[in-house]
Amino acid sequence: MKHLLITGVHSYIGNAVEAYLEQWNEVEGQGRYQVDKISLRDGFPKPDGESKWDALLHVAGIAHADISGVSEETKALYYRVNRDLTVETAKWARQAGIPLFIYLSSVIVYGESGKACRNVHITADRKPAPTSFYGDSKYQGELGLQELETEDFHVAILRLPMVYGKGSKGNFPMLVKLAERLPFFPNIENRRSMIYVENLAEFIRLLTESGEGGIFFPQNEEYVSTAELVKEIGTARGKKIRLVRALNPFVRLARVLPGKAGGMAGKAFGSLTIDLGIDQGPEGYRKYSFSESIRKSV
Repeated sequence: MKHLLITGVHSYIGNAVEAYLEQWNEVEGQGRYQVDKISLRDGFPKPDGESKWDALLHVAGIAHADISGVSEETKALYYRVNRDLTVETAKWARQAGIPLFIYLSSVIVYGESGKACRNVHITADRKPAPTSFYGDSKYQGELGLQELETEDFHVAILRLPMVYGKGSKGNFPMLVKLAERLPFFPNIENRRSMIYVENLAEFIRLLTESGEGGIFFPQNEEYVSTAELVKEIGTARGKKIRLVRALNPFVRLARVLPGKAGGMAGKAFGSLTIDLGIDQGPEGYRKYSFSESIRKSV
């Protein structure tokens, strides 16, 4: 049996991993995985002899949201949670004898793709260069974790692209609503790296088995454009959506607008890709194709 501890009780990814492992137990064999979840608001459990946990999945944190025009107090909170709390949790985990710490970081540590017409392509030799306090707080958390690694305490950092699935938050449900309402959609040929949440859960399951540390870039096996994504959602909903190039100039104009409107257009139609040649850790975690994942999501 492998025993996983998840820090954070209301996280979308944490709950998805728990549900996936329960499902895996039912299909593959009872009792293979046991999951505990704790809220860090209640403090850390007191170590009691040898650790019963094989890995800790740290999902407690402040997620990426609209970070424009926030106060200095709010910025400080991001650092307290995404950097300081992460490092404190890892120190406790190491003291408690948990051999693997899995940290959900983000490709946002390389900068925002939504800035004007800026596109981001992440290669193995590209260095993190956060352009927002959110990205910097996640990267500072990474640096603090790497200082704690030992031969007996491994840290797995997952620099995630957009995570989507049934019940997910952020851009994906917004695109679902658009697919339900619009008969046409701009045929912009951008490219995005994405990861279906059950593929991510399988990745985490395999990491828990191996105990491997390092920096990882889990993603689906292919890039997808926003237009292809909306069209596939429409297909899953039984609706045909036409992709129209004549609408593309309006999107390009929107992307260079100042303020929130330009930022939203940039995020929706900008390109953010992870090089498919980057070592992505455990093999065989992509259990669901893009089309299958969309059907399961909507």
